[in-house]
Amino acid sequence: MAKIAIIGAGSIIFGTTLLNDLLQTEALEGSTYALMSPTMPRLKKVEDYTNKIIKKNNLKAEVYSTTDRRDALKDADYVVVVLQIGGMEAYKADYEIPLKYGVDQCLGQCVGPGGVFRGLRSIPVMAGIMHDMEELCPDALLLNYVNPMAATSIGMGMSSDIEFVGLCHGVQTTLDLIAGYTGVKKEEIDFIAAGINHMAWFLKIEKDGKDLYPVFNEIIEKPEYYINDKVRFEVSRHFGYFMTESTGHLSEYLPYFRKNQKALDLYCDQPAFGGESGAYYKYCDMIAKKFQETDPLSLESGDLDPRSKEYCSYIIESIETGKPFQFNGNVMNSNGYISNLPRGCCVEVPMYSDKHGLHAQFVGDLPSQLAALNQSNVTLQMLVAEAAVKGDPELAFAALAMDPLTAAVCTLKEIRDMTIELFEAHEQYLPQFNGRKPKKREIIVTTPETVGVDVPLDPALAIANRFGKLAE
Repeated sequence: MAKIAIIGAGSIIFGTTLLNDLLQTEALEGSTYALMSPTMPRLKKVEDYTNKIIKKNNLKAEVYSTTDRRDALKDADYVVVVLQIGGMEAYKADYEIPLKYGVDQCLGQCVGPGGVFRGLRSIPVMAGIMHDMEELCPDALLLNYVNPMAATSIGMGMSSDIEFVGLCHGVQTTLDLIAGYTGVKKEEIDFIAAGINHMAWFLKIEKDGKDLYPVFNEIIEKPEYYINDKVRFEVSRHFGYFMTESTGHLSEYLPYFRKNQKALDLYCDQPAFGGESGAYYKYCDMIAKKFQETDPLSLESGDLDPRSKEYCSYIIESIETGKPFQFNGNVMNSNGYISNLPRGCCVEVPMYSDKHGLHAQFVGDLPSQLAALNQSNVTLQMLVAEAAVKGDPELAFAALAMDPLTAAVCTLKEIRDMTIELFEAHEQYLPQFNGRKPKKREIIVTTPETVGVDVPLDPALAIANRFGKLAE
């Protein structure tokens, strides 16, 4: 049967969720699970938890843990990656340093300063995994859950030809919301969603050929619905289409919603992912501290839970059995799946899997306004990937300067100073830069007494000056 390597398996919540899903999948009976993490203590707890499930449910499966990545990858059929480079220490800097400069992030994982530096930390590690796979399991499929999904995927695509897909649960959870609001069972909704990760647009929502957008658009005008997801609903009201992810997520991807206190009070005033400052960092910090005091896995019953909404186990099951499975995945746009986004970017498009592997579907052009909103983040993502692969600190600064939220709040000088401070905080996690960081730039001071040097005037300015003198 299959060998499934899980890299970053020390993830207590996410890693164990995926393991439960895989163990619950009948077609994977007899599989071997290689759990890998750089340190053993938490990893051993996950291994013990997995063995508890196997024993209690009389499953045919083998599991072992290792801190040797190459051992986990050797002869693997599937590689699932759920790592977080730098842990909570790095995440704290991702949130707190930008806040000093007025950049208020709700999640700080995928865009914004937090997303930029998480990408700079993650991409070299993902490239290393893929290079190991080229040697140890060249035909294995890599299923990636590492954020920032889009920037990391671009860096991966620049680094290796290993087949991979980036997975997120934004489409399926948003479909649950659409079904609830329209009163239509999600199994009865025919939809197309495409764009980029966390900004995938529901281009079509229909039931029996009837457009559900008129009903949905009426619903989101009602205050009792609008308050649940202000930013997403506001974007849909102004640009015509609903998208994946929450108000907290989306408020970081666009310049309109977190740029000042007025905007925050108006659109990001709900708790947690409703826009709260540092919501996900604070949640993760709370969980991390709780796990230091107790071992939650020791309290687990060993019962198998129903499979979650995560795509991972269904994709592997589909490839193993040949039964087609439809999902939305993140892949390189090299074949032009979305034709009005760059070929070098990562797009989230409809896909299906079967015994022949993965098959991404062509979408064509997005509506122009949607492509433009996606492009504002694609530019950032591509710069992050290039900076990480080349180890170029000035490209890292350029990426942060192109971030829509950061640019709405900071001057170039402030962005550069913030980038330097983040480099200093993360130096141990950024070996590809060899200690280099962006060059410091001081403000050039002018005074009322400063006289400009004589230079040739712009023709339009020269004409204006001549008419100005004539008027005198």
